[in-house]
Amino acid sequence: MTSITNLHANPNTRFERTAEGEIVIVPPAGGESSYQSGESQAELRQWAKRDGGGKAFESSVEFILPTGAAFSPDAAWVSSALCDSQRNNGENFFPSAPSSSIEIMSFGDRLRDAKEKMKEWMRGGVELGWLIQPDRETIHIYRAGQTESEKRTGITKLAGEGSVNGFELDLTDIWASL
Repeated sequence: MTSITNLHANPNTRFERTAEGEIVIVPPAGGESSYQSGESQAELRQWAKRDGGGKAFESSVEFILPTGAAFSPDAAWVSSALCDSQRNNGENFFPSAPSSSIEIMSFGDRLRDAKEKMKEWMRGGVELGWLIQPDRETIHIYRAGQTESEKRTGITKLAGEGSVNGFELDLTDIWASL
């Protein structure tokens, strides 16, 4: 049994929750995963500042989806309107999905589990989701209203769509890693 004392003794422990209420302990990122996530978030942040239509967030944010799931993506983009409503309601966590989310698989992640998480993001209202497998130089693109993801390999740039139209993720550093 985890007590409040144990949680305070482990302040860097992160949890996510599935729509079924299952608590998932998220281990800290290794150096490689942290670097890859940082690259994706930095590029998204730079674009968001130029675009002006919303803000980019990194992995310490939590979104509570309408499905009941509570996830923290590696990177996410949220419209200015949702940011304003968040600021005005005083909530600690976003009570809805981001418009776009990016998940980068770590060394020990299982593809089946990562795909299930992406499907949950989509059920929760994400418009565009990217699941990136750096070790295979593969991207699974999830779009609202589509039942299957699009798998892409052998690319060095990925173009945003919909609310993140104009964003382009350079995959060169993510593929090269540390």
